[in-house]
Amino acid sequence: MTASDHQLIRRNKLVRLQTGATPRALEICSGCGGLSLGLKTAGFELSAHIELDAEAARSYAFNFGGDREPGDAWSKPRDMEDVTAAKLVKDLGFETSASESFDVLAAGLPCQAFARIGRSKLRSIAGHEDAFQKDPRASLYRRFLKFVEDTQPLIILIENVPDILNFGGHNVPEEICETLELSGYRTGYTILNAAYYGVPQVRERLFIVALADVLGKAPKFPEPLHFLDLPRGYEGSRRVALKHVDPGSHRFHEIHIPSADLADAVGAKAALDDLPRIKEHASNPAVIRRRKLSEVLPYRELATGPSAYALKMRNWPGFETADGANGHLIRLTPRDFPIFAGMKHGADYPQARALAEQMFQDALMAQGLTHISKESNAYRDLRAQVVPPYDPEKFPNKWWKLDPSKPSRTLTAHMGKDTYSHIHYDSTQKRTVSVREAARLQSFPDGFVFAGAMNAAFRQIGNAVPPLLGLAVARVLKEQLTSRTGKNKEASDRQAA
Repeated sequence: MTASDHQLIRRNKLVRLQTGATPRALEICSGCGGLSLGLKTAGFELSAHIELDAEAARSYAFNFGGDREPGDAWSKPRDMEDVTAAKLVKDLGFETSASESFDVLAAGLPCQAFARIGRSKLRSIAGHEDAFQKDPRASLYRRFLKFVEDTQPLIILIENVPDILNFGGHNVPEEICETLELSGYRTGYTILNAAYYGVPQVRERLFIVALADVLGKAPKFPEPLHFLDLPRGYEGSRRVALKHVDPGSHRFHEIHIPSADLADAVGAKAALDDLPRIKEHASNPAVIRRRKLSEVLPYRELATGPSAYALKMRNWPGFETADGANGHLIRLTPRDFPIFAGMKHGADYPQARALAEQMFQDALMAQGLTHISKESNAYRDLRAQVVPPYDPEKFPNKWWKLDPSKPSRTLTAHMGKDTYSHIHYDSTQKRTVSVREAARLQSFPDGFVFAGAMNAAFRQIGNAVPPLLGLAVARVLKEQLTSRTGKNKEASDRQAA
């Protein structure tokens, strides 16, 4: 297609929307649907999605599939590297072509090759420093640009980790924006923090927005809704990520700084306090082993009632719950329950290890073993029963106990293997967070269903865009897509005539 063909397709889409039609979204690498939930709530139609992970695709179908049959073409997992836009619309039975079918193209491209932790892992495997640049996942954004060409969307939205700004000394968003501008888009990118938008989690994410020239508008990003002084370390991480951002770039939008007059960011206690107290793991772990992810437990009755945030999670339109929620599964790690109970709020692994060492000394004294050899089986066996084996210098952030008054640290997909990064603030429960609690910290409503077993649910939650953050971005996009300026009104009127 020529540039003129592209312009005509986009103008026809704009005419359609300005007659009151619902904007249609295609999301690539959708995961279980965090960003999709934000788009849907803002008024977008979830026309199609592409997701490789079978369990995440099942979750997506459960929550957004409506009355579609399980396993139908709309719901099945797909690999973005194998499917084309034309094949997708054909498989779904659309009567329109790929270029006519979607108004919005969104993607949460895999972040492993961009995130510093991913680079480190790849280096260690490959044995040389630039291994992460050879990871095929790092070229998926180029595949995404092919979908842009084939679908000709009015709006493009990409989400990723901030480290994509400093990818081996290269600013990938700048490259993407340059390419999109050559294709007739106005572009912008910035970092947004989820805690500023009502999510009880400090989570920095990079967003790229591109608007077709026919809209006659420059990209905008949502203003903060909540105030938070970022925890120590986040400013340094930002500086590393922004190292290769040209201060003169017209594409980079300065990071919003929230006003201290705004409502405080949502803390962990406000987010979780009405959910069931889970203590069975310490007294009767068989109860936890028998419990299903789908089992609903009643909400707690609080003297002050549920928080505004909890009510929002209970009453999200289309995902309302009445008396309780599901997802109350946790990891069973008996050795560490006493350590969880003794840790202070905000404490991490070095403090946990020091506490465990003191517990071990107390146990030696209680059992009259203070003078036995450290090489003896009795000494080693008792130590293994009390003290975690990880080196605190190598794993300083491996554990962390929530502070009830503050937002959580970032949830990651690694929660599918290890939830010690999020230990419950309530010491009487002495455990890591449950699946539903992780979902709450990520701002998934209580009626949102996760497919698969516990580990799969944790992984999906950690991989997702927080729905409230997605909603904040989607509302701005919706306003830009449907409001009329003099330029786009003139263009659409001319096309309609």
